[in-house]
Amino acid sequence: MEQHFRSYVGGQWVDGSGSHADENPADLASPVGRYGVLDAAATAQAVDAAAAALPAWSLSNPQQRADILGFVGSEILARKEELGRLLAREEGKTLAESIGEATRAGQIFRFFAGEALRIPGEKLASTRPGVEIEITREPVGTVGIIAPWNFPLAIPAWKIAPALAYGNTVVFKPAEIVPGCAWALAEILSRAGLPDGVFNMVLGSGRTVGQALVSHPKLDALTFTGSVPTGRALLKQAAERALKVQMEMGGKNPLVVLADADLDTAVECAVNGAFFSTGQRCTASSRLIVESAVHDAFVERMQARLAQLKVGDPLDPSVHIGPVASGAQLETDLSYIRAGHEDGGELLAGGARVDCATEGHFLAPTLFAAQPSHRIAREEIFGPVAAVLRADDYEHALALANDTPFGLCAGICTTSLRHASHFRRHAQAGMVMVNLPTAGVDPHVPFGGRKASSYGPREQGRYAVEFYTTVKTAYIAP
Repeated sequence: MEQHFRSYVGGQWVDGSGSHADENPADLASPVGRYGVLDAAATAQAVDAAAAALPAWSLSNPQQRADILGFVGSEILARKEELGRLLAREEGKTLAESIGEATRAGQIFRFFAGEALRIPGEKLASTRPGVEIEITREPVGTVGIIAPWNFPLAIPAWKIAPALAYGNTVVFKPAEIVPGCAWALAEILSRAGLPDGVFNMVLGSGRTVGQALVSHPKLDALTFTGSVPTGRALLKQAAERALKVQMEMGGKNPLVVLADADLDTAVECAVNGAFFSTGQRCTASSRLIVESAVHDAFVERMQARLAQLKVGDPLDPSVHIGPVASGAQLETDLSYIRAGHEDGGELLAGGARVDCATEGHFLAPTLFAAQPSHRIAREEIFGPVAAVLRADDYEHALALANDTPFGLCAGICTTSLRHASHFRRHAQAGMVMVNLPTAGVDPHVPFGGRKASSYGPREQGRYAVEFYTTVKTAYIAP
């Protein structure tokens, strides 16, 4: 029987309008399920429900919040294979990657279960005799969450868990192409002991549901992960209402390979960062900047390594790369491959769709030799397409690495402590990797970037408190 995914508003499951297929990008003939979408009025009801639940929840016992988040984390971990399989069918990343993402989501909820009991505060002496000062953190209020499709369990987890831990109420809007993962997460939360209205999940388009969410007068804060154009449009709208905003809007991340690097390590870092998860990561290594002395050897090894990768059904354990997540994203990837040819890039590997046993959005991992001015070397593609750029020396490589409007993550492969230390300090990015793929971060430390990549406080770890709380200073005289 085909599964139907519904929204969750005010403690009730809501069907929404229409019946839309939830596509399986690896097998278009076998959809994951069906879902209904909400209109603006139903979205407004979700925000109203969250706002009504806020006064009691914001003053709730922190142990209650910790127990609820611990329940959610434990159930996700207990069901990680089942949830991973759903994720693999709906988003397309391999089963191993999908189970890993489910595991990470569970760990995030467990981490913030602990943070609910560690909300920081201060008590300071006043400059005035007999006066005490107490600095406390309080919930920011009703939080709107707009999440992307590429990590449909982990990214919602790292937004929802801290919001609830610090006493906020939530209206969560997932991406349209991953309603199944959103429903699965909401279903667990619906049984965790949350009062009605504290958590709400609304399915629908960004044009309808997203706009109704951001424009609602009772919304206090917005956290968004997605594209730069959408993020900038939301930021302008939020500024008119003085909403507290946190945004992560992608990257064009460099991986620098110096002449002294271990080339086997460098190739594995590049392949993992650029092509695993089908390259659909904001931290993907889409610009491989290689020092001239080892450029040709690096390219040869990359070509050999890419030839070993198998593209296909993400549920097949022998497959390394699953399908592109949607037909629209596949067309975007192919348009950039055409742009790579038109700009004069040299195709080194891939560059075409892959025929598999089922009809799906399969694309070969694609590598170009490019110039810094080429579109494929400057614009975020969000697919299994990477560009190799030649650098004269370390200084040139660093300049190329920083020559981008983005600043999320930057990596370097080198055996030189001097160059590694210099790069860590001078890379214009929020995160730096040394002899590691640019994609792959821990959940207990801050995540975020600089320049056009991010706006507002960092996500994840203890730094999440900066966005999800507001500071109050109290002066007390006897």
